[in-house]
Amino acid sequence: MSNPSLLILPGDGIGPEVMAQVMRIIDWYGAKRGLKFDVSEDLVGGCAYDKHGTPLHDDTMAKAQEVDAVLLGAVGGPKYDKLDFSVKPERGLLRLRKEMDLYANLRPAQCFDALADFSSLKKDVVAGLDIMIVRELTSGVYFGEPRGIFKEGNERVGINTQRYTESEIARVARSAFELARKRNNKVCSMEKANVMESGILWRDVVTEVHEAEYKDVELSHMYADAGAMQLTRWPKQFDVIVTDNLFGDLLSDLAAMLTGSLGMLPSASLGAPMENGRPKALYEPVHGSAPDIAGQGKANPIACVLSFAMALRYSFDKGAEAERLESAVNAVLAKGIRTADLLNAEGVTPVSTSQMGDAILAELDASL
Repeated sequence: MSNPSLLILPGDGIGPEVMAQVMRIIDWYGAKRGLKFDVSEDLVGGCAYDKHGTPLHDDTMAKAQEVDAVLLGAVGGPKYDKLDFSVKPERGLLRLRKEMDLYANLRPAQCFDALADFSSLKKDVVAGLDIMIVRELTSGVYFGEPRGIFKEGNERVGINTQRYTESEIARVARSAFELARKRNNKVCSMEKANVMESGILWRDVVTEVHEAEYKDVELSHMYADAGAMQLTRWPKQFDVIVTDNLFGDLLSDLAAMLTGSLGMLPSASLGAPMENGRPKALYEPVHGSAPDIAGQGKANPIACVLSFAMALRYSFDKGAEAERLESAVNAVLAKGIRTADLLNAEGVTPVSTSQMGDAILAELDASL
């Protein structure tokens, strides 16, 4: 059998720096665990625009459709702020999500014990936090038609349309229920059924899928604004949260900051299974391209490393190896090894991006 295939898209800003550490870990798995990947690399975002005049070349899009998983660093930067909207770096990422039909965005919010003091909430509220937000990613108000800015009488009006079909809701609900079965078997569905017809349909369809296929999973419903309040009051009440594109965008960023550092968090965007049974998949850190520190060796590679751990788990069915990598990261943090973004005490010298990679690899070696 051929090796599983990975397309690496480092992107812009700190993307290439953090991805370089992930490449070292991929090489480690090949050398030390016999888990070899066929790796190819290409451009996305601003660097793709610089070379091709587009943030995602058609050939790169074709590669993404063929591989078992795509691992992306970050896109964007001030250099590209004045570009036309249609060719901004972020359009490359959105094209990947749309054309690969990656409808389920998985955003874990996990608080490592060593970083519990970084949260703005009390330590007992966030210590041990481990929740998963499943955000519908390819429909809703970000894609619905009609949309645009129009002239109405003597003034302009901006229009965006919240639109969901039953099948779009049902497939992301199934993703959430399947995930819950592998975790603590609880799903909370969040919408605004009290004021939005799309919210009524969302609640109805999630309930129907639950009744027909997932009665063994505990299901609850909550209005999205109440969900935001509960996430800051007592987030550990949740296991898996499933919600639409707009609310998922907001709630996942809120949940990310419960952990104290946006630079620590990975994500996965999954689609329908391919012929080999693996889902279409794109993995990326939640953080941006951080152009202010690009090229300085200051970037924290952990979010990108943990994105690869998610790939091991969800694309390659290597849950034990994903846990090995996550445990290595936890061990590094427990020893007080920190990049600059994780320092909260004076007199502590931060490690560089590559030194953090060294530390994670040392812990992986120690796990053998």
